[in-house]
Formats: sequence, structure tokens, C-alpha cells
Amino acid sequence: MTTPRLYLSPPHMGPDERRLLLEAFDSNWVAPLGPHVDAFEKEMSAKVSGLHCVALSSGTAGLHLALQMLGVSRDDEVLVSSLTFAASANPVTYLGAKPVFIDAEASSWNMDPVLLAEELEACAKRGKLPRAVVVVDLYGQCADYDVLLAACAKYQVPLIEDAAEALGATYQGKPAGTFGAMGVLSFNGNKIITTSGGGMLLARDEAFATKARFLAQQARDPAPHYEHSHIGYNYRLSNLLAAVGRGQLSVLEERVKVRRATNAFYRQALSELPGVAFMPLSKKGEWNAWLSVITIDPKVFGADRETIRLALEKENIESRPVWKPMHLQPVFKECRVRGGRVGDQAFANGLCLPSGTAMTDGDRQRVVDVIRRVQRR
Repeated sequence: MTTPRLYLSPPHMGPDERRLLLEAFDSNWVAPLGPHVDAFEKEMSAKVSGLHCVALSSGTAGLHLALQMLGVSRDDEVLVSSLTFAASANPVTYLGAKPVFIDAEASSWNMDPVLLAEELEACAKRGKLPRAVVVVDLYGQCADYDVLLAACAKYQVPLIEDAAEALGATYQGKPAGTFGAMGVLSFNGNKIITTSGGGMLLARDEAFATKARFLAQQARDPAPHYEHSHIGYNYRLSNLLAAVGRGQLSVLEERVKVRRATNAFYRQALSELPGVAFMPLSKKGEWNAWLSVITIDPKVFGADRETIRLALEKENIESRPVWKPMHLQPVFKECRVRGGRVGDQAFANGLCLPSGTAMTDGDRQRVVDVIRRVQRR
């Protein structure tokens, strides 16, 4: 009998999601927009300090719109966290601009404020400041925004918070997604809550939210016919998917609690093993524990990260290396980077473990047992 597969971060649906989805279906309001979209935006706003929320088809769409609304255009530069998924950097290129990558700090794996300040100073001396800075909240942990925002403010460069992985986390008591000019959330299938595919743009300025809605609905001008004075996009969220999102949002705190418990389980079971450490956590906030990440010192542990990953896969357990930094990606090989050592090391030695909210202690123990067997060998 095949052992059930353990996935890294699978969707976790409940009865409320089913009820709301069927309600939307039975109403025949299945096209983009509708009452569930409006309600999802309102309910999310209550979670993120009352910011203006725009439900979209993906977090990537949110970043694209945010960059465009900040005036990013061809030949501009945008400073971006290097240790992240490609979706943090790709929208920069959609607008003809060029990403410049900033390495992580060792204490949190988020953008290094010292390196950001150095790059901004160097840009100022060259006479070409970046149009924006995109900071990623990695694996559900907020970056050090007090310092990052101060560095940006010195040069009047706006900051966008890519909080795709961080809904439910906080920094200095404030929720993820609420720092900078705009923030972006993702509801992809592997996130802490999901709409199967979807995202949200968060804006302090209502004008940004109004413009985002306009652009995301094909930029249709007010007229009885189809009139367009701007190029728009088909980026709005379906009413059906928003219904699912509402059900998911109602259990967000519970999902965060479970993920933190999973991380605590792994820490208790694995921290004593030689050569095993965990992703560093900042003391300036509370993470949502989206993914539990270990690092392996192969000389001390006796095997490398890839050996563990393959051993887990053999037991039908999914795990994945830490994000390969953007400055190492072939598609961005011509882009400038400041630093790189921290991201390189995290990628070389880091492994993401199964962290889904439907896992049992028996599931978690399966993961631990495999890692222990590898170490004993």
C-alpha cells in the first residue's frame, strides 16, 4: 500500500468555503466581480488596518499594477529582494524596467537594510535613483521596515511590500502588507489561505486603489459603449473565488496557529541534531510560519540538503530547496546585484519542510524520522 503523499503546503478547505462557493454558484454570479468580491475586500481591509483593498487574479498582477502606478517605465531601475520567487522581479520587466537585486541579511533572510542604503547612495551619486523598491517578506516573516523605510525616505523612493507569503504576520505589532506605499498579497494554492489563484493589492491612498480597479478591468472609461483611453488588464478576481477566499480568511488565525505549532514540533525534534539549524527569526515581529525551513551544514550533519530532499522524496514526502536567488537565475544574469553571500548560502543549505495545516503529529513525525535516518547513516 502506497504511503499517502505529504505535500509542502497544500490547500486546506473547510465547510464555510464550500457553503459560500455554492451560494455564489447558485446565485449565477460566476463572472469576475460581484458581491463576494466586495465582501472579501471589505473583510480583508479589517485585517490590514483599514487599508484600501483590491481583489485581483494574482499577487503578480498586484505587483505589476503597483509598479505601474508608481510610474515605473522603460529603462528605469527597481531595487528588489534577491532571495525570493521570480514573481517578485518579473513584473519589473513587464514595464521595460530593470531589476537590481539586494541580498538578504543573515538575521532574517529578508532584504539587508545596510545593503539597500549603500545601493541607494551609489545610485544617487550616479544621478539615477531607482523608481521604486520591492521588499519581500520571506517565508512569512516581515522585513525590518523601520530601517528600510527610513533609507527609502532619505531619497524619496517609494517602497512596495511583497507580502505574498506573509498574511497573518506582524512587524512591530502592525500587520504584514501595510508598510510602504502599497502592499501585495497572494492567494495561490500553496499560500496560508487560498482562492486557488488570486491576490490582493493593499493601498494607503484611495486614489491608488481606484486606479488599480480601473486598470484591472481593462481600463474601461465611463460610457454606455466600450471606450478606452488607457491600456488595461484583465486582472480582477472571480466572484466564485472570492467566496472561497472569504471562507479561508475567517480561519486565518487558526491556520497561523497550526503552522507555528508545526514549526515548534520540528524545532523540538530536530534542533539537537548536529549540523541542523532553522531559518533565523526576527524579534521585531511575529511570523505566520508559512513554511518551516531548516539549514544543513553538510560537514557537521554528514549529508547535504539534496541528500535529505531525495530521501524524503523516496518516502513520498515533498520538500524543496530554499528559493534560488534572483541574481543566480539565468534570465537575470545581466542584472546588477549588491551582496549575494547570504542568499547563496541559504539556497545551498536550506530546505523547506512540509507545513500544511491539515498535517497530523504522525505526518510531522514521518518527516522527522526520515531526516534522523539520513543523519544516522
